[in-house]
Amino acid sequence: MSKGLTWRFGLVLLFLVLSFLYLTPTLVSTLPSWWKGLLPKDRIHLGLDLQGGTHLVLDVEIQKAVEGALDLIATDLEDSLTAKTLRFKKVGRSGPDRVQLTFYDRGTAETVQKMVKEKYPTLELIPPYDEGGFVSMQLRMTDKEAQERKDRAVAQALETIRNRIDQFGVSEPVITREGLTHIVVQLPGIKDPKRAIELIGRTARLEFKLVDEAVNPATATPGTIPEDSEILVEKKTDPTTGAVTEIPLVLKKKAMITGDLLTNAQVRIDSQFNQPYVAIEFNSTGARLFDQVTAASVGKRFAIVLDNTIYSAPVIRERISGGSAQISGSFTEKEASDLAIVLRAGSLPAPVKIIQNVTVGPSLGKDSIHKGLIAGAVGVALVVVFMVLYYKLAGLVANYGMVLNILFLMGSLAALGATLTLPGIAAIVLLIGMSVDSNVLIFERIREELRLGKTAASALDAGYDKAFLTIMDSHVTTLITGAVLFQFGTGPVKGFAVSLCLGITINLFTSLVATKAVFDLFLRKGHVKRLSV
Repeated sequence: MSKGLTWRFGLVLLFLVLSFLYLTPTLVSTLPSWWKGLLPKDRIHLGLDLQGGTHLVLDVEIQKAVEGALDLIATDLEDSLTAKTLRFKKVGRSGPDRVQLTFYDRGTAETVQKMVKEKYPTLELIPPYDEGGFVSMQLRMTDKEAQERKDRAVAQALETIRNRIDQFGVSEPVITREGLTHIVVQLPGIKDPKRAIELIGRTARLEFKLVDEAVNPATATPGTIPEDSEILVEKKTDPTTGAVTEIPLVLKKKAMITGDLLTNAQVRIDSQFNQPYVAIEFNSTGARLFDQVTAASVGKRFAIVLDNTIYSAPVIRERISGGSAQISGSFTEKEASDLAIVLRAGSLPAPVKIIQNVTVGPSLGKDSIHKGLIAGAVGVALVVVFMVLYYKLAGLVANYGMVLNILFLMGSLAALGATLTLPGIAAIVLLIGMSVDSNVLIFERIREELRLGKTAASALDAGYDKAFLTIMDSHVTTLITGAVLFQFGTGPVKGFAVSLCLGITINLFTSLVATKAVFDLFLRKGHVKRLSV
């Protein structure tokens, strides 16, 4: 065998071995014990349409992100005024786009006006004005900055949801932005969609607030408590009966520490009561604040609040240094695990609302696979028969290239960890046709050369050479189309694009290299003088 034939058949053999190696975990239900180390273990991932799962469309309430930013500005201003011992009546958000500051006298208002201009130069300042015997001024968020915050909220929500799902352990999820406020989430093969939906949609706003001991929660109503306090509920679940008891508590509205300062959250088991709890750790800023707050609040109750629900409200017995704390409650292990996930992944910048929830059953997926395989098998069979009848022995070579195409493509999907979808199967069937189409172009060129009286070897070389540019042009333009679909498509469209791009690249190799090697072997080494084409 000549050097040229050796490397060509060597490449084909190498790709065949690699394809079977990567396809083994998919084809074999249980891998042997020695199949470990560097050998591949991952199966071909199936998309939502093939193995079932959940398809969600979420709407991000972007206005809440703007209001949340204004609330933080109001809290920051309140802290700054208190630190500088400047007297004020009230600081808080007023309407959807502004913060209002109310003072007892104009002198203080004008002093604060200068400070606010320096602190928040991007906000529009409405100068002090008289209102009901007091002096007020407002900070307004411009339309441009509000829109930037809204866009940032959707992008941040997308990343937060992706982090939560990654930690939840869903294989090959699809999480993409759609339009201005929508996020599409596809979770293939998920076994507990309800739990996943709760995990995705939880805002996870963690706050530590002091309990207002001056107010009796049993008799408190929203109209009888101070303006800077609020009534929240602590839920306790009886581990034996599962009964939930709601205990109202009056808390200070101002959060002493928030979950933005967390660096880690892990599930632990209480050795005394054998109950799971969530151990949390703060960053350096959070550790310092936690140390200061607990030092100043010994003997007081400190409520741990997640999404306006009190998880626990223990009494601070002593100063807590080191930046660690724990959230305990009547958790199951799943509840504690989910809480740890959302705390690690971070809170959503704005609430999300599920506007579409479609569950695809696995039976539909199996039916799709069955029909797809039948379509593929019928397509292959028809092509094989046609090529043999029309192109005789050369048709067998084309069929050999088509089989290599399918094996190499499936092996590539397994090696790259790509997701096979129903449109992906459609792309494979399409590529069977493209594979044969390349060989048809070559064979027709060879026939033309043979009619001109050339020898079999010369006609073969001329046929491949003259068809080369035509095949390359058609494949490159289709590859560009596939790349655009992959870049901008979502879900099934992306699955189609992956199979298409891989198949086109592989088809170039099989049609121009692998099949030519077979012809060369018989013509040059098998002493065949005539082509059956």
